[in-house]
Amino acid sequence: MDPDDQIMQGPGERRVAEAAERIVAEGRPRLHRTWTSLVATSLLGGIDVGVGVMVLLFVRHETGSELLAGLAFSTGLIALLLGHSELFTEGFLVPVATVVAGAATWLDLLRMWGTVLVMNLIGGWVFMWLVMQAFPELHGTAAATGAKFVDGGYTLGTFCLAVLGGGVITLMTRMHHGSESMTAKITASVVTAFALAGLGLWHSVLDSLIAFAGLHTDSAPYGYPDWLKWLAWAVLGNVVGGLLLTTALRLIRSAPVLSDNSGPTTS
Repeated sequence: MDPDDQIMQGPGERRVAEAAERIVAEGRPRLHRTWTSLVATSLLGGIDVGVGVMVLLFVRHETGSELLAGLAFSTGLIALLLGHSELFTEGFLVPVATVVAGAATWLDLLRMWGTVLVMNLIGGWVFMWLVMQAFPELHGTAAATGAKFVDGGYTLGTFCLAVLGGGVITLMTRMHHGSESMTAKITASVVTAFALAGLGLWHSVLDSLIAFAGLHTDSAPYGYPDWLKWLAWAVLGNVVGGLLLTTALRLIRSAPVLSDNSGPTTS
């Protein structure tokens, strides 16, 4: 960026520019990782979210409060942040901005999205099996909570829940890159968990793990085909929300910086 342009910018615009530069600097290596690294970090992402789901189910079982359970789920998002693992819906703002900046290709993006989603689900499925074996008293809560999502129906209302879920989790990514303070980042994770899980927004990975917990019991009123149909609906809504509600507007505001950060797309 031209020094004269930086002088003319206010503090707010400079912070936007700095955040955009951090996004591209992070996104380039993320999109060019080896298969082994991508698979490992994505599996860990599913396990990290699973820790949050385990705590969510326990708190909901003990208190019956969705709001307290949502707050408890912040354990999973904090684990994602501090453990540097990969969650599917965190792959909207940073990777898309990196592609727009010319530092990676759309094929790199699709490779990342597909691998992260599948590995998140596999890691979460295994972890939730362990949880259900360890805490049989949670079976009823898990089955009932999973049914709330899987049997929620395919309506404008549920699609909007998925759109909001994608938008909220992407907003968390934006907040993480808007500050270098770890305290601020953890606060953003806690607030996002409360909004996402406490309000019952639809999230393709989080709610899939809740559904898996129910499927690992003998009392779930739904099966894997029902979950797969729900997953397609939730993923579509999450992508729309993540890209349109947050990512697109951020890209418009950061366009000059992203064009200045373009680089080779080879790994």
